[in-house]
Formats: sequence, C-alpha cells, structure tokens
Amino acid sequence: MAQAEVTTAFSKKTYLDWYEIMLRIRRFEERAGMLYQQRKIRGFCHLYIGQEAVAAGIQSATKPGDPIITAYRDHGLALARGITSDACMAELYGKATGCTKGKGGSMHFFDVSKRFYGGHGIVGNQIGLGAGLGFAEMYKGTKNVAVCLFGDGAARQGILHEVFNMAMTWKIPVVFICENNHYAMGTSVERTSNITDIYKLGSAYDMPSEPVDGMSCEAVHEAMDRALKHARKGNGPTFLEIKTYRYKGHSMSDPQKYRTKDEVDDYKDRDPIKDVERTLLENGMATERKIKNIQTKIKEEIDACVKFAEESPYLDASELYTDNYMQKDYPFIMD
Repeated sequence: MAQAEVTTAFSKKTYLDWYEIMLRIRRFEERAGMLYQQRKIRGFCHLYIGQEAVAAGIQSATKPGDPIITAYRDHGLALARGITSDACMAELYGKATGCTKGKGGSMHFFDVSKRFYGGHGIVGNQIGLGAGLGFAEMYKGTKNVAVCLFGDGAARQGILHEVFNMAMTWKIPVVFICENNHYAMGTSVERTSNITDIYKLGSAYDMPSEPVDGMSCEAVHEAMDRALKHARKGNGPTFLEIKTYRYKGHSMSDPQKYRTKDEVDDYKDRDPIKDVERTLLENGMATERKIKNIQTKIKEEIDACVKFAEESPYLDASELYTDNYMQKDYPFIMD
C-alpha cells in the first residue's frame, strides 16, 4: 500500500500542543542522559530522542480512554500521555514518588489513571498484551481502541504472527505500531529480513497496513486517525509501520559503531521539533517570544522534576513484598 498523502490542516492549538509535548520529551531525555552519566540514574536507560513526533501524533489522535502499551523505550510516550515529569524522573531515580513507586525504573513506566500500561522489558511481550487490552474494550462494549507499540526488532518475534491472526479473526479494536528506528539494538533491518518494508507483514492476515513518516507529527496523526476510526467502527485492527530514527544509541551503553555520523546528521536535518517550530513561526501561529516562553517553561519544569526526584524518599524495606501476587502454597516458594 502506498503511503497516504497528508492533507489535513491542523489548528494552532494542535501545533502548540505538539511543540510542547515534543520539547518536554527532548529536554527530559537530555537531562536523563546527563544524570545517567553522573550515576544518579542506574540500570538500563533507553532514550527517545529523535522519535518525539511519534508520541505527539499518537497523543493528538487518541482519546483519553484508549489504552496504550509499549516497549522499554517508554519515557516519551509516558510523558505524552500525561504522566508528570516529576513522577517519571522520580521513577528513574528509583524513588517512592515514581510512577511505579521506583520499582520499575526506566523500562517499566506505568499509570492506570492515564491508561498507560507500560513499559515492557521482554522484547515483543507487549504485542499479546496490547491485543488483550483491545479485547477487554471489545468485551466491555466500549468504543475505546488499544494502541500497541513495538520496535523493528520485536517485529521478528513469533508472537506477532499469532496475535495478528487472532486480532483479525476476532476483529479486535487495536492499532499495532512498529516504531521502526532502523536498528534492533545495533543490527539493521536489512541484516535480519528480506522484507525490509515491515508493514507488509500485515498483508498475510489481510490486515490494513501502511508505512508512515515518523518524523512528521502530521503524518502520524493522520495515519492514527484513519486506524482508530476503522477500529471504532468494529472493523478490527490496523498495522502501522512508523518509520522514525533515534538520535542516540540503543541504550546509554551503546557506542553506536554500526552507523555513520552522516546518517545521523541526515535525520537530524529533519528534526520534528524544529519542523513544528518553523511551522508555528512561518504561519503566524506563534511569535518568537511565545516560543521562548514555552522553552523557558519546559526548562523550569525539567529543573523542578530533577529537584523533586533528588528530594524524594526511597521506599521503606517493608514495601518489598507489596504490589506483587504470591500464592502461599506454591511448592517452590520458600518460607
């Protein structure tokens, strides 16, 4: 299927919302990277820098009741969904005020009140869970649609095929999204499959599928809008391959020797934040002063969330066994 042309004219408010969402994600992630290098954040840490237009376009197209689930590169989507910078930064610090009480860390952001269901560290695991969230909405008779994101590496997992078959058979209201940033850790798509257009995998199940320009908020919103309307009408799932790019490594320990500086620079020339800022200014939707005020507001917010995380307490040791399910008579659990 050819990539659809973007034709919708978006409002000033939408562009301002996109700009603020993306700038919040960018500044949060930049600060998280600095704090990781200072060893204030430990464990795994996967930054979303470069992929902000995906989160912004999804947020503007979805409704608050639509559940969202994603993989371990989850900071950006969590922030776009409305989890506060305070709760997200505190989670990175492992503090009790984090969105999962400091128990999940970078890869496991979660907030039921925002209908954000993770953050999952097992590659591809969330594909089945995403279909389950959609099935639950169908079972309850709502018009909500689940949004399930995974990376290009996870698209090689067998669970994808099982779930695609089930979702099409039962017409589950779910939008499957492959955030294709071209590298599964350090391995390019071209080295792992003879099918480099990942959206074509959906054709085996007659699932509506298309590629999307993930560096464009407009293109992401348009594709999401079509897919969500399709599902809300009871027509079942859609598969979107949103082609994006991460400016940083796979994780903080990635030396990035598998790609060239020129390749990264080419994508930086298409920075979605700069594109939206230019659109705002050139179309008279915002003045330079308005842009500066947003930038100042976001900087102050990020400074404040770091202070909040620094000053927040760690969990008491008594919390070790809370928020877990345990069957006491299970034979392998020792007293």
